[in-house]
Amino acid sequence: MTGFQDLDGAVSGEHGIDHFGDVFREQRRLSAGTALAPLGDRIVIEVAGPERLGWLDSITSQAVGRLAPGESTELLVLDPQGRVEHAAGVLDDGASTWLIADAADAEPLATWLLRMRFRTQATVTLRPELALVGFIDGGPAAAAATAASAAPNGVPLVWADPWQRVSAGGHQYAEVDEHPGAAFAWRVAVLEPDAADALAAGLAPEERAGLLAAEALRIAAWRPRWASEVDDRSLPHEADWIRTAVHLSKGCYRGQETVAKVHNLGHPPRRLAALHLDGSDAVLPAPGDLVLAGEDEVGRITSVARHHEEGPIALAILSRRAPAGDLVVRAEGADIAASQQVIVPADAGATADVPRLTRLSRRPSAPDPRAGA
Repeated sequence: MTGFQDLDGAVSGEHGIDHFGDVFREQRRLSAGTALAPLGDRIVIEVAGPERLGWLDSITSQAVGRLAPGESTELLVLDPQGRVEHAAGVLDDGASTWLIADAADAEPLATWLLRMRFRTQATVTLRPELALVGFIDGGPAAAAATAASAAPNGVPLVWADPWQRVSAGGHQYAEVDEHPGAAFAWRVAVLEPDAADALAAGLAPEERAGLLAAEALRIAAWRPRWASEVDDRSLPHEADWIRTAVHLSKGCYRGQETVAKVHNLGHPPRRLAALHLDGSDAVLPAPGDLVLAGEDEVGRITSVARHHEEGPIALAILSRRAPAGDLVVRAEGADIAASQQVIVPADAGATADVPRLTRLSRRPSAPDPRAGA
């Protein structure tokens, strides 16, 4: 991201360029599709080889075996108990599958994939030299980013975040008429270094946005992320990640029995909630800050931002037994009132109006050859 870091006004943070000046204006421009955000907090993994898709299908939560060139999705790697270990956006170009992972997860994910390869005809390569830029589809930023994106096999490498709708085989736990993710037309373009430098040099100041703007739009869309919403206890149900990252009727994979059990019986131990925070205090909570119901600790903040329309907002992972009403966030010794919007209900899965998954220990019996005789 050298080209973007050298731009006037670029303010770097822990994970990349936080902003270029006015964060609220950057949010508005990014939301309108007129600005691009360099994503220095993510890294690309290239998986190549003729068996790559079938192999990834067999070891992850998503059905990617028939992913068409140019088609996007996302996947999770679960441990044997169904907890989230890794997450990545997925884009195939007909010759390689490109995984977009949070920076801290990219090398561990690549290492795990290499361990699982055995004799599979697939290669796994970290590609940290590739640059990533994010944008909202539908505006001039989309045309600029797509034109600059790499296309080593003839397909522009632009990942379309599936969060706008429930993916095939998925299920939404959020009980809302209009999901905020429906308007989150998030795209990520993969660029070669020279193309990234040229794109950065050609951007006007009003066409730039930083990570703070991108994060504010993500949080407002209730979109979970590995770097923020995942810890060593996370189940995909808790963050409504069944919506886009888990195929409920695909074949066996590690952790599937827990996915089936929690979905069939309901009651994941924790649940994701959106919080609208009292903005009268200058204090903004940080990830990890406590969420309280009265004097009882009921969860922790995972993501927080100041949104250009909604004000201070946050995502929090709460205990399933946390009340659905107003809560309090304790930040820097101060208590901040928080209005809660339930994303994942406490009985998520128990009321799901979808066909129930077959438990792995129960296989359908072979058809009776006399049937219909």
